Amino acid sequence: MSNGVPGLDQVVELAEVVRNGFVESRHFGLAVALDPDGTQVYAAGQVDAVVLPRSTAKPLQAVGSIAAGAELEDEEAAIAAGSHTGEDLHVALVDRMLASVGLGRDALGCPPDRPEDEPTRFRLIAEGIEPERVRMNCSGKHAAMLMATVAMGNDVSSYLDADSPVQRVIAGEIERLTGASTGIVTVDGCGAPLLGMPLDGLARAFGRLATAPAGTPDNRVATAMRQHPYLVGGQGHLNSEVMRLLPGVIAKGGAEGVIGMAAPDGHAVAVKVIDGNPRATTALGLTLLAKCGVDISAADSLLRVPVLGGGRPVGQLELTI
Repeated sequence: MSNGVPGLDQVVELAEVVRNGFVESRHFGLAVALDPDGTQVYAAGQVDAVVLPRSTAKPLQAVGSIAAGAELEDEEAAIAAGSHTGEDLHVALVDRMLASVGLGRDALGCPPDRPEDEPTRFRLIAEGIEPERVRMNCSGKHAAMLMATVAMGNDVSSYLDADSPVQRVIAGEIERLTGASTGIVTVDGCGAPLLGMPLDGLARAFGRLATAPAGTPDNRVATAMRQHPYLVGGQGHLNSEVMRLLPGVIAKGGAEGVIGMAAPDGHAVAVKVIDGNPRATTALGLTLLAKCGVDISAADSLLRVPVLGGGRPVGQLELTI
């Protein structure tokens, strides 16, 4: 396993951006597909290289929060595992989670932000409302971590410390699910601890979530994501669309070109695009599932990523795996 961005000798070309027949850009990276027992079905590049999963780790962190004592209902588990778009429905749910343990929005440690949902963002700007922590896409994850911290009887002001009791439980669950311990601990954009993990370990974790026994924290998170895809993302969000179009599949992307997906039978995939651009990740993830024999035909529309010129298609993203 490597520590840092894999070198050019470890990655392969995953996609090309073609404009009027001219290859304008190329995306290189790592991609892996595993069968339900963890055996590689397909690998592109050095797939045991360590990556930072960013928000793709949220379903694993949600499992950790439940294991640490957070009593999450289905909707709450879904938003804890998601990167919501800051719509009013999302905010109301985060407020409910905080209130259930006697906390308010001021307990959130994520940075203030404007909602990603454009209509909501424009409305709040017109109303003169400044960026808020609760609108930040990670506030559901933070609310779940706070709920777990209260359940453990610990100081909520230190819930983001990597050595806090709740974060130690979360780290242990992530290592169990991925089957790997790298010792790499960083800070995510939202301020929460972020563990480095091998890309194939990330795929393995998604496969384990998808096939977990009923009643386990793993199964509770996967079931919540499947039942409430809108809470994992929002209106038009690609993660939500994948799960809406392919019932039973779980999908979660993250910043810097990372994504994980798994089918109900446990076939699982993960991708890291080295330049950090996410435009190819959903199409790559779906294509990897198809290599495993998963029927993705209902989501064919998500495989077509147009390149625009003057507002109309003049090319497309072409996958090279």
